[in-house]
Amino acid sequence: MKSTVEQLSPTRVKINVEVPFDELKPNFDRAYRKIAQQVRIPGFRPGKVPARVLESRIGRAPVLDEVVNEAIPAKYLEAVRAGEVRTLGQPDFEVTRLEDREVLEFSAEVDVRPEITLPDLEGLAVTVDEVEVTDEEVAAELDQLRARFGTLTGVDRAAENGDFVSIDLSATVDGEEVEEAATTGLSYEIGSGQLVDGIDEAIIGANAGETKTFTTKLVAGQYAGRDAEVAVTVQSIKQRELPEADDEFAQLASEFDTLDELRSDLHERLARMKKVQQGVQARDKILETLLEQVEVPLPEKVVEAEVESRKHDAVHDLDHSEEALAKVLEAEGRTLEQFNEEVQAESEKAVRTQLLLDTLADAEQVSVNDAELTERILYQAQRFGISPDEYVQRAQQSGQLSAIFADVRRGKALASIVRKAAVTDASGAEVDLDELFGPTEEVTEVTEVAEATEVAEVAETEAAEAPEAAEAQAPGESSDEK
Repeated sequence: MKSTVEQLSPTRVKINVEVPFDELKPNFDRAYRKIAQQVRIPGFRPGKVPARVLESRIGRAPVLDEVVNEAIPAKYLEAVRAGEVRTLGQPDFEVTRLEDREVLEFSAEVDVRPEITLPDLEGLAVTVDEVEVTDEEVAAELDQLRARFGTLTGVDRAAENGDFVSIDLSATVDGEEVEEAATTGLSYEIGSGQLVDGIDEAIIGANAGETKTFTTKLVAGQYAGRDAEVAVTVQSIKQRELPEADDEFAQLASEFDTLDELRSDLHERLARMKKVQQGVQARDKILETLLEQVEVPLPEKVVEAEVESRKHDAVHDLDHSEEALAKVLEAEGRTLEQFNEEVQAESEKAVRTQLLLDTLADAEQVSVNDAELTERILYQAQRFGISPDEYVQRAQQSGQLSAIFADVRRGKALASIVRKAAVTDASGAEVDLDELFGPTEEVTEVTEVAEATEVAEVAETEAAEAPEAAEAQAPGESSDEK
């Protein structure tokens, strides 16, 4: 087999392949066996029809089609490996010459990773926010903790912001009942923002047994983007009574004996969370700096795939209806054209980021071993609340195992660059990233900066929400290579 690589652009090549027919004998053998299983010829058992008999009955063309269809992808991969071509996405094949019993020639156009010139990575410097914990923040944390130990008590008065109510809901659009919007006995905290717009204003001031109506735009389902008339009936009203903030509460809610000790621990927790956020901020700023400094040519087909993936995700919960999406956008004061522009810009940035991080990983000679990959799988499975086996199965079905590998490698590459950068806070003090992630030589298993993001998000969620756990989604549908 002979192959040549023709550079069409910084992000696309054309691979020309020439395969002599004598190299295709194994393909012909498999083709004859496969076709022999599919045809019925008197006097021969299925799969036992000789090649010459097959050709005399069905002709040579079906055999050639089977051979070509099987050989081209395999020979393409051989050419890619031989030429050390770093392909992205799927190729476009074209048979350029087919002479029976002589030669098969074909070409494959495919996007490739562009050559990227990196700046001086030793000279990067960014400034992040200072770690400052206020008394008000500690008090807010303490109130959140008290809320977890609070009790709900029924009240004989009109509903107020912060109350917990049991409500019945129904909705109509142009007189038609919206079945998915109907519910009874729903528990809701007024002011939490977890239901449709306008419901808080309707409920506040209502008494138990009273029904209020209001108009709102639906954001999902068959009537997404349409105005709906909603009726809400308040069945009961309860207020949350918080335990007194004293030493007794500290002993109930923590391992500490005094309220002062509990407050001190909350202060330390907030400080640690903000230090993690410093690391995340440093990572984000360094990445933005690199994206500004580095020219990254964009592979057109890869960007198109990213755009389609994001648009698919946007309409997934809207029964894949672009009309419903347009109505939702209209309710948000946006147009479909603006949405498409945003998706295009976000997709281009995502692809640029991935290509830049892949180049950084090569420059830093970053590798990912089995233990690191396993650690990430275990971490993600725990985060999504599923077993590691189920996570791997879903990742395999959606073609994401190699994407997980690539993400770990990219994260490690970015972490190594963050460590090299000069990171200071707003006061000019040096930020010790080793304090956040441990010494460089100790970090071998997970993408520490990426994990820091998760830690910060979890910490923020715990601080802001009641103890109910939010549902998470397992691996999605993004492609291996972007």
